[in-house]
Amino acid sequence: MVFYHIFFIMLAWSYGMTILNRPATPSKEFDLSDIEQGQFVRQEKQDFHQDILQCIAKELPIYTVTKNGNIRYCRICNLMMPDRCYHCLACNKCVLKHYSHRFLVNNCVGFSNYKYYFQLLFYVMLHCLFVCTTGLQYAMKFWTQELPYTDAKYPILYMVGVNAVLLLFIVPIFIYHCWLVGKNRTSAENCKPLFFRNIPTNMGFSLGLSKNLKEVFGEEKKYWLLPVYTRKGDGCSFPTGYERENPEQNGIDF
Repeated sequence: MVFYHIFFIMLAWSYGMTILNRPATPSKEFDLSDIEQGQFVRQEKQDFHQDILQCIAKELPIYTVTKNGNIRYCRICNLMMPDRCYHCLACNKCVLKHYSHRFLVNNCVGFSNYKYYFQLLFYVMLHCLFVCTTGLQYAMKFWTQELPYTDAKYPILYMVGVNAVLLLFIVPIFIYHCWLVGKNRTSAENCKPLFFRNIPTNMGFSLGLSKNLKEVFGEEKKYWLLPVYTRKGDGCSFPTGYERENPEQNGIDF
């Protein structure tokens, strides 16, 4: 029962952290000034808009672009989108390192809370596995009538059955997110290919397995299983595989 209580506490803790940490949004440096927004309104030509964005982006750590090589710009939020940032229609805001909006936690999963969401999946899986393994022997004995009928028969059968079904759903999702962490990708990036400016696509944001894990869980391994703050960076800029292969490369020429 000690393990059950530990799993349940960690599950509830990570669930609370996933819900309470609101989506992180881009910093003010990615906003357009009133003058620049006025120029956008007065000029409808897309090429003119891109000239403005290209000029501003020289001072910002932006690596990813659209398929056509244009700077990614959110017309709803009126800002240049940092790398790995996407606009969430449910939250109606741009979210840093956006994965997806999860209605089960009533929140966006992104830079501010992905570690907690991953831990939530992990502890839900452990909780279901523990319930199934400990309750299955009694469920089988009740089913084969090796144990006499008691009022606990149907609750145990129901508990094991529900957790077994939930486990079938959770395990594939958890394995998928393990793969995403190992590749240093978000679910949004896995659905839509990334395009980089002057960087080979295959070098993307993957830094190798060890550094990819630290990008999500932090430098201190003793905190990896705890739903506590260990995030690296500001969510607006991320190291790339190209920088790892070419340490002297400090920026991008637009």
